[in-house]
Amino acid sequence: MKYEELTERIIKVFYLVYNELGFGFLEKVYENALKIEFRKAGLSFENQVPIRVYYDEEIVGEYFADFIVEGKVVVEVKALVEFSGKEKGQLLNYLRATDLEVGLVLNFGKEAGIKRKVLDNEFKLTGKEMIK
Repeated sequence: MKYEELTERIIKVFYLVYNELGFGFLEKVYENALKIEFRKAGLSFENQVPIRVYYDEEIVGEYFADFIVEGKVVVEVKALVEFSGKEKGQLLNYLRATDLEVGLVLNFGKEAGIKRKVLDNEFKLTGKEMIK
């Protein structure tokens, strides 16, 4: 699995934060706690990273990824009671708009939840998507 060791480290950090804080806070609280734990785990990361969507070489949209970890994995933080399905679309759009191939959604819901998506760049270039 692509970046398996890195995603396992990120997930370990997620569970450290989830076990400490539990459910019920705003996403920003979890995001701030993840920053602390990412640093403690020795993971390099960027926070609130702009992701620009281009059409015909012009910017037509801009979003912000919660984290990009080690320059390889986009991480979105959610605090939903349960996944709705929209999170998968958001994550796939982030992968489509960047050269990143692996993404995680970390949900600090009533039950801890994780969604992992892979979108290989070779399939982005041809317009064909391979979602694992």
